[in-house]
Amino acid sequence: MAPQRRGAPKAPEGSGTAERRRPSSMKSARAPREVRRRWLRAAALGAGAALAAALLLWGSLAGEDGITEVLAHRGEVLPGRFIEVPCSEDYNSHRRFEGCSPIKCGRGVSDAVITREEARRVRSIAEKGLSLGGSDGGASILDLHSGALSVGKHFVNLYRYFGDNVENIFSEEDFRVYRDVRQKVQLAIARAFGISASSLYLTKPTFFSRINSTEARTAHDEYWHAHVDKVTYGSFDYTSLLYLSDYLEDFGGGRFVFMEEGANRTVEPRAGRVSFFTSGSENLHRVERVRWGTRYAVTIAFTCNPDHSIADPAFT
Repeated sequence: MAPQRRGAPKAPEGSGTAERRRPSSMKSARAPREVRRRWLRAAALGAGAALAAALLLWGSLAGEDGITEVLAHRGEVLPGRFIEVPCSEDYNSHRRFEGCSPIKCGRGVSDAVITREEARRVRSIAEKGLSLGGSDGGASILDLHSGALSVGKHFVNLYRYFGDNVENIFSEEDFRVYRDVRQKVQLAIARAFGISASSLYLTKPTFFSRINSTEARTAHDEYWHAHVDKVTYGSFDYTSLLYLSDYLEDFGGGRFVFMEEGANRTVEPRAGRVSFFTSGSENLHRVERVRWGTRYAVTIAFTCNPDHSIADPAFT
């Protein structure tokens, strides 16, 4: 006898089988919604973490430098910007020279004194000289006036160490460019402070600096400490820096910071930019640590005291 086909047995009423099937179909309907909810939750957590990281970074930068204002942005091309500040008493303990010693004090920045092409040529002088040595730490110095050159953990006299070979490193044209740039900076300072350029004298140390992120090996490499030029170098009356490389293009960090209580102001280096200021405590300052790349600059210092003057470098 052939077996008879039977339909699927009917679930008895109230058995719950139909009810048990419904949840599985509802589960499949709920799955996309659950995925969306999880994705939104993850996105919200990610955005929150990113915001927290940004706030932490901002807070760490503000805590390190207390920067509240950028005096000169890298992207700006400034014909001139000057801020007058009250003079400190630092100058009273030094011999004063009428018509030169600071009475009007302040700080200025200009991109109209030195061209970027002139800055490039000056940087090439620094690169040639510093290629002969260099500090084991992050800060190397080249002083064309005294001949001081960083080599390892020490300094050597460039002119004595290399003797007549110096003429194969630098040219008369190099020294002429250097002298012309120095004269332009001197004139700009005189105009800004209302004094005669002839009353200003170049003073020591005037030097090139090359700074990178290499760990400091000696105290000479620790360039980032706050200081007052007039206290460190009594001969300084007016300080200037000519930047030879670009912030955020050639290096990171390395901004120049004028330190004021709750209102620090920073200068972002730009090749050809000149920053200048009176050298007393009214312009306490520091340089941020260079985080990457290489920062080139030349510090050009002036005094009102002819006894502290130095000559431009020249072949002898």
